[in-house]
Amino acid sequence: MTTLEIKDLHVSVAATEAAEAIPILKGVDLTVRSGETHALMGPNGSGKSTLSYAIAGHPKYQVTQGSITLDGQDVLAMSVDERARAGLFLAMQYPVEVPGVSMSNFLRTAATAVRGEAPKLRLWVKEVKAAMTELGIDPSFSERSVNEGFSGGEKKRHEILQLMLLKPKIAILDETDSGLDVDALRVVSEGVNRYQQAENGGVLLITHYTRILRYIKPQFVHVFVDGRIVESAGPELADELEENGYERFVQAAAAS
Repeated sequence: MTTLEIKDLHVSVAATEAAEAIPILKGVDLTVRSGETHALMGPNGSGKSTLSYAIAGHPKYQVTQGSITLDGQDVLAMSVDERARAGLFLAMQYPVEVPGVSMSNFLRTAATAVRGEAPKLRLWVKEVKAAMTELGIDPSFSERSVNEGFSGGEKKRHEILQLMLLKPKIAILDETDSGLDVDALRVVSEGVNRYQQAENGGVLLITHYTRILRYIKPQFVHVFVDGRIVESAGPELADELEENGYERFVQAAAAS
């Protein structure tokens, strides 16, 4: 059983010469365990992506208070690559392009770093082909540079390809559904579900909309407003958000 535990987390955008630090997260408490799916939902600008970047170790975001632990280990004391090797994975809202590095080299290098040894080539090729087939990815993409010239949907499929091959303990999916058409949304969601069933992984799914929750079923739904979780419940909370939006929660947060 793996446990990601976030306690009283406060995060600011790091200060620059031109601007002071800006507080974004204002006391986040959240626990994600193996086999659990948590949907983190909230309006634009509420700080959802900041939470994902803080967990992953983005240098732009400074933790000013609180803790993040993975099975009791201090995540904040780890470098970005150490967090990945420990079992954390972030699928970014806007995956970056890496010109000159082929997808095949990138994936095998990443798998080697996470697993501690290079995968045996014959087995690795079979594993990659199977995962690409499941996600409907053309085999020719393996020789293209990472995300270079990819459409939004293609980038998201390749994020889930990484998820399936790297097999993390906890996956943070930051708006994986954005920019996907109906068919791509279904394929990507099925990839997430296959990962979770195979690895018993924990999933933190960050999204604005409930449409992805038709395919990825959360046991827990959290409403995120103004840098903190303001309400948590089961899947019925997502139904309320679909029906009524975030207005009730935004007004309550403003009044508190």
